[in-house]
Amino acid sequence: MRIGDLLVEAGLVSREDIARASAEQARTGNRLGDTLVAMGALSQAALAAFFAQLPQDPPDLGATGIPAAELLNLLLKQIYTMRLEQARQIAEAIKLPPHIVDQLIRMATDRGLVQALPNLNGQVSLEMRYGLTDLGWRWAQDALAQSQYGGPAPVTLAQFTARVHLQKVTTEAVTPDRLRQAFAGLTISETFLQRIGPALSAGRAILLYGPPGNGKTSVALRLAEIFTAVIYLPYAIMVEGQIIRIFDPSFHRAIAAAEPAPEPGFASLRREQYDARWVPCRRPFVVVGGEMTLEMLDLSYDPVAKFYEAPLHVKALGGCFLIDDFGRQLVTPETLLNRWIVPLENQIDYLKLHTGKSFSVPFEELVIFSTNLAPEELMDPAFLRRLPYKLEVSGPSREEFKRIFAATCAAQNLPITDAVFDVIVHKIREEKGLQLAAYQPRFIVDQVVAASRFLSIAPEFRAEFIAAALDNLQVRDRARPAAAAV
Repeated sequence: MRIGDLLVEAGLVSREDIARASAEQARTGNRLGDTLVAMGALSQAALAAFFAQLPQDPPDLGATGIPAAELLNLLLKQIYTMRLEQARQIAEAIKLPPHIVDQLIRMATDRGLVQALPNLNGQVSLEMRYGLTDLGWRWAQDALAQSQYGGPAPVTLAQFTARVHLQKVTTEAVTPDRLRQAFAGLTISETFLQRIGPALSAGRAILLYGPPGNGKTSVALRLAEIFTAVIYLPYAIMVEGQIIRIFDPSFHRAIAAAEPAPEPGFASLRREQYDARWVPCRRPFVVVGGEMTLEMLDLSYDPVAKFYEAPLHVKALGGCFLIDDFGRQLVTPETLLNRWIVPLENQIDYLKLHTGKSFSVPFEELVIFSTNLAPEELMDPAFLRRLPYKLEVSGPSREEFKRIFAATCAAQNLPITDAVFDVIVHKIREEKGLQLAAYQPRFIVDQVVAASRFLSIAPEFRAEFIAAALDNLQVRDRARPAAAAV
């Protein structure tokens, strides 16, 4: 990832600005940021603020915060398992700047673990090639026996904690316009927007409740579009000599480069740098449902690989953690809330290594509980008090229901008249005894379209199609007499 891509993602410059600045940079040799300022595409203050948020390259080995012996072990494991030979390849794998990689290679060479390799077939190369000695092979195998982690160099717990506090969700402004943009396409009342806005700004736990089928999950998922800032997540952290993997492509959306980076020399000059041990990402949005267990909130230790995977709520730091269908998990609501009573209150959680060592991590994320069960049946008043924002997602009004129905019909090219709509509403309310729900238009329209397709006709609201669709809205009550067979 290059600085230009990050500037574009931050909304500070355009791709065209970067293209022009890159051409000028190639001519002058100046830094990209300085070139953008000189062109007038970016102010000096905006550039300074951008770099203040950027994880800075460690100036020396000690500034990484990781013991040199641990980094040396990691370097040897990567050379061994990935068959790396050039310093540039090693730097890309370990995600450390060239001058630190050079220092590690010199340490390995001085200890007789690495040796320079001759050029292949007499070819002249500007880059030195390296290989493990016999001692280096044994050292790498011993290091793998201690831990099979061979990814990028970790950061320290203190560095991770400081970064989480720097980029918590409350640092990003939530405005009414941003809310309306995020919920575009959903029929949401203005009252609900006015209530959920302060909840998002506060960054505290939210309980979404109400009858099923009214869009609680859809509302929760749209919240991911409100927060647009780029944050930085480490590949891994080191705690008490143990590796804990944080970055997970399953949950984290890394910012992709617009195009492959050119092949610069290993020590090319006049380029802005940032600590590549941190991955630029969109704010994470982690969703769990009925499959959630209490073990998912603890460190997961692999006894074979001998390193840890971070729990789900740690992977959600800086973003949102949605517990969907709350109350239907394998773990009871009381047990889950007992586990989180301190994190929800103090924004701090405690994890334990298999060695017995405990440590704290920030709990800076927006936790959203979504349930169609009655909140007072799920938890006692003491727990409800710790969920400061409780928002009911109720069924739509008749007018809202009509707008949802019209939009759904339009998407399927299915014409509907006011008379047909009135009949459907009457049947739902009076004949079926049901409340209007946001899911019903899509359910009914899909069934009418399927029935029309079965008869090879254009989609239309026939009385028998409507009746069949409404019958499928609910299971027939066995206590009521069945309709006479036709």
